Amino acid sequence: MSKVVIVGAGGVGKVVAHKCAQAENIFTDILLASRTVEKCDLIAEEIQRMRGKTIRTCALDADNVPQVTRLLESEKPDLLINVALPYQDLNLMDACLAAGVDYIDTANYEPLDTPKFEYKWQWAYKERFKEAGLMALLGSGFDPGVTNVFCAYAQKHLFDEIHTVDIVDVNAGNHGLPFATNFNPEINIREITQEGRYWEEGEFKAVSPMSVKCDYTFPAGIGSQPLYLLYHEELESLALNLKGLKRIRFWMGFSENYLNHLNVLQNVGMTAHEPVMFEGKAISPVAFLRSVLPDPASLAERYTGKICIGCDITGVKDGQVKRYFVRSILDHVDTYKDTRSQAISYSTGVPAVTGAAMVATGKWHKDGVYNMEQCDPDPFLELMPKLGITWGVEELDPAGAIK
Repeated sequence: MSKVVIVGAGGVGKVVAHKCAQAENIFTDILLASRTVEKCDLIAEEIQRMRGKTIRTCALDADNVPQVTRLLESEKPDLLINVALPYQDLNLMDACLAAGVDYIDTANYEPLDTPKFEYKWQWAYKERFKEAGLMALLGSGFDPGVTNVFCAYAQKHLFDEIHTVDIVDVNAGNHGLPFATNFNPEINIREITQEGRYWEEGEFKAVSPMSVKCDYTFPAGIGSQPLYLLYHEELESLALNLKGLKRIRFWMGFSENYLNHLNVLQNVGMTAHEPVMFEGKAISPVAFLRSVLPDPASLAERYTGKICIGCDITGVKDGQVKRYFVRSILDHVDTYKDTRSQAISYSTGVPAVTGAAMVATGKWHKDGVYNMEQCDPDPFLELMPKLGITWGVEELDPAGAIK
């Protein structure tokens, strides 16, 4: 039985709170903390109404390491689940070290003023967490997160050597609005306006943003969807940890309507990060844009359709070339019924709680800083469907792999 502190009350934080409350045999004491305590209170009220479970709330500035440390020292939780902003990862890791608390997040650190995300800052904490006898589990969302676990499962059960991995992510749902992002707008726009990168034959290669496209046929009636090559953080760790890997790429689906809106916003400078002067104040255009776009959590009730995220993997088993698609499919209507959330938030929140359960129950607990694929995939994939996300494996024709 574990006590957990959840930091962050956005769309993903809401799902995490719901699922921790649902997993009452594992998480017996839940504290939801955010800078805006009113958001926490609304989530707590909803959980009480839907599940008859009481969770506690408090105000917390995740950028204030002494304040977070004092809270952790007072509460003495077994675990902190960080579903705040990735800019705050290092501060929360520092507080966990100071208070002696295990740590989990869903996205790697990136500096506030520089749109560059990589694991080097968090990997630098390995020895400190090891010496403290604590675990930091990085990237326990879906991508990164479950995609890493899918690769570990494939490496353990399906292949002797993995040669290529194409991670594919499509949201084929419809929210009926002209333009909205499915998660934090600033993070989303940062991600897709950077150079695309992929790893091949021992090095990363770069392409212009959104310049490489393919069409991919998804199951469950989703059908053929246009995908674009992006850089995603799980490529960095998987390139190190998969045996025999020759190439790994990440692809995400975008509609023509979405890209048209994005192009207009870029052309008028609204996706820029560098501050500009407006009425005597320095403001970041993309931060201002975030303030006027719809809150991703507000999309949940209107969303219909499905998402699919998976790993299309080729390699060799017993001397034979094989190809498998390991994937999950989620329906926006179903996730709304369960947690009043759209499927994008749900697909990150459920794995965060699954990873937290692995650490809390000791199934994954080891001292140091780890990415998901460095842990045994089997107990994770056994628990995740019980918390709301099923998964499956399909064998495909190797000749049909993305070129």
